[in-house]
Amino acid sequence: MAFPTADRHSRRDMLRRAGGTALASTILGGTGWRSAQPARADDLTVVDSRTDDPRLKYYRFATSAIGWDPGVNVLVPADYETSGRRYPVLYLLHGGGTDADFRQWDGRMGIDIRSETSDLPLIVVMPDGGHAGWYSDPTGSAVGPRNWETFHIKQLLPWIDAHFRTVADASGRGVAGYSMGGFGALKYVARHPGEFASVSAHSGPASLRSQNGTMVHWANLSSAAVELGGATVYGVPWNESLVTADNPIEQLDAYRGKRVFLAAGTADAGVPLSDVIQESHVLVSQREFSEAMRAAGVAYHRREHPGGHLVDLGLFRDDLADLADFLDKAG
Repeated sequence: MAFPTADRHSRRDMLRRAGGTALASTILGGTGWRSAQPARADDLTVVDSRTDDPRLKYYRFATSAIGWDPGVNVLVPADYETSGRRYPVLYLLHGGGTDADFRQWDGRMGIDIRSETSDLPLIVVMPDGGHAGWYSDPTGSAVGPRNWETFHIKQLLPWIDAHFRTVADASGRGVAGYSMGGFGALKYVARHPGEFASVSAHSGPASLRSQNGTMVHWANLSSAAVELGGATVYGVPWNESLVTADNPIEQLDAYRGKRVFLAAGTADAGVPLSDVIQESHVLVSQREFSEAMRAAGVAYHRREHPGGHLVDLGLFRDDLADLADFLDKAG
């Protein structure tokens, strides 16, 4: 499976555009636009919706947490309309890039989420997360609010439970993602352990401070270039308390008693250089995280696969089947 074209090109786009935002990043790193008041759970309005497939529901929302109207796909089980039962929910987070959005799982990476879940008793929620939003409420923004964590956790999660027949507690809720979304999944459990029972990171970094803080630097650079108009996720200099709170390896107790699945490529010979660069950092961070988890007595599953910065289809299928079996199917 090739590295997703959209993400490969967008990485170069980010670096190219970063030069024009470097000064703004320095100026706005810890300032810029932030919501004066926290967004409320009921501050979510459907402005567009469509059902082109009986299983796939599309929504677009207006929310004060985000300065534009983010999209969300909700994929329901084949028997949802007739069964009357409640289902566990998987929040599936996309990766970063100028072409990456909530539709990434619907065939864009060689993965057809409709087919892969056709026989699973699982609701799959796939929300927008920004081109480089890092599933965070950033330290600032020069382009209006980009509070993705607030939108997902404080607004979308309760909206889904209110509008679909879900198992509406942590026992019936999982979160997973690819690349930036894999980090987002780990980060959401680190910050909100009471909301999820399962977490999966496919080629997602698991340590922000690893390798001299490579991931914090990348989050700041990419968010300044394509998401926040020169402002950054973690600030310049870093907001250390925010980095610590978001950093999976510094929040190990949050994963205790949960299902944790990690996957990364070994970037073997023949892998494109861009994949080698990206996945080598991911692989090191996942190995460090898993070793820290082992030392702390926290259970996890970790797999390595030949290849680069991608979602391995076989491991993704294994992950889906196992998490669907793990999550509570009450109702």
